[in-house]
Amino acid sequence: MLLTITNLAEPATDLGFLLHKHPDKVQGVELSFGKAHVFYPEASDERCTAALLLEVDTVALARGHHEGGDAPLEPYVNDRPYVASSLLSVALSRVFGTALHGRCEKRPELANRPLSLVARLSVLPCRGGESLLRQLFEPLGYGVQATRHALDPRFPDWGASPYFTVELRTGRPLHELLTHLYVLVPVLDDDKHYFVGDDEVAKLLAKGEGWLAAHPERELITSRYLKHQRYLARRALAQLVQLEDEGADPDCEAEIHASEEERVEEKVSLADQRMGTVIAALKDAGACSVLDLGCGEGRLLRGLLKEKSFTRIVGLDVSHQALKRAAERLHLTDATSDLPAQGVSARRRREHLTLLHGSLSYRDKRMEGFDAAAVVEVVEHLDPDRLLAFERVLFECARPRTVVLTTPNVEYNVNFPDLPAGRLRHRDHRFEWTRAEFQSWANAVATRFGYAVSFLPVGPVDPQVGAPTQMGIFHHD
Repeated sequence: MLLTITNLAEPATDLGFLLHKHPDKVQGVELSFGKAHVFYPEASDERCTAALLLEVDTVALARGHHEGGDAPLEPYVNDRPYVASSLLSVALSRVFGTALHGRCEKRPELANRPLSLVARLSVLPCRGGESLLRQLFEPLGYGVQATRHALDPRFPDWGASPYFTVELRTGRPLHELLTHLYVLVPVLDDDKHYFVGDDEVAKLLAKGEGWLAAHPERELITSRYLKHQRYLARRALAQLVQLEDEGADPDCEAEIHASEEERVEEKVSLADQRMGTVIAALKDAGACSVLDLGCGEGRLLRGLLKEKSFTRIVGLDVSHQALKRAAERLHLTDATSDLPAQGVSARRRREHLTLLHGSLSYRDKRMEGFDAAAVVEVVEHLDPDRLLAFERVLFECARPRTVVLTTPNVEYNVNFPDLPAGRLRHRDHRFEWTRAEFQSWANAVATRFGYAVSFLPVGPVDPQVGAPTQMGIFHHD
């Protein structure tokens, strides 16, 4: 069984530091079921590939196998030496354990650095087919290429096998790629070579921290990872739901830590200026129906409700907890919901406002048919490898006539005295663009999807570094 991981981010040989395996050496690690070999087929500044080759001893693997049945040779004659399975997960933990846990002793700054990674699994069982493979990896932002193998090329009538050669591309840090492989490869194989008990629940929750709670296939992942043991799956899912409600997934962290960004920006009252500018842009566009993507606690929704020109208002967010807080703050659920609140009648709230749970990374027909969409301080919370999916969902599939999008101007950060040099305004920001970077991205998106785009500064303009917030207004006829 062969797994290769290629780094295309220069200097690509940083991969050796992350894996704690020198590119000039071939290394072997003894395992209970055989041996793992690590070597580098290529190692240059432009491209570096690490290969993990498993030699599986089926006799060693079969020791202690006491199950009966009609296939007594099955423990000795099977596909385990040739395909990715839970054996690979064990090898990843043993051979690349430091990298898997997000540590890099010699170069600590590399551990969380986004890279340009390509993982190739020579033979991966996908019991559920290519569609399941994509359902598991694409929501995490991976580009997926899969080639299915015939059961036997000499006998085409036998049909296709459940085995694929799979290539996964991502811009994530290495430890996230390893974590996803560790969990999802056994899920696709739908089997494990060892006993599954309570410790596997803890292992799944630890490895799934930050992504599993929000994954659309979390129930399937949990069930398969725990070998369909219902009481273990129920326990794991209960804890995942609790973590999601507490805001443990990365999309919810924006809500938990929102006060940080507000504290940084409070001296210029930037949040209020931003909301006012967005609403003005939406009114200038003549929008009647508005979709607030990443609505959070509902600050923009509150302002939209006060403007009678907006007759249909929908807020969408990935976090159940954030939507719950928005409903409470907008008085949609409490006993006083029939009374006016914050200058907005109860009837207007009921008839004109809807809250939806959803993700910006997936096509959703509920997003279609709006005059305008607002994306306020949201895009910088997306992993860079999710941007392409976000762009297609918004500009190609939903395709509102107008999109008003704001994001921080990183150049302005020097004017925030409480913000250390080099630190972003919010701990959940994956990036912050300069003005040139934002305009380059926005112009490329506008060209690709048939929009025109104009730019406005939001907040006080510094003659050297511009305004604290930058706004792009996209429009098509």
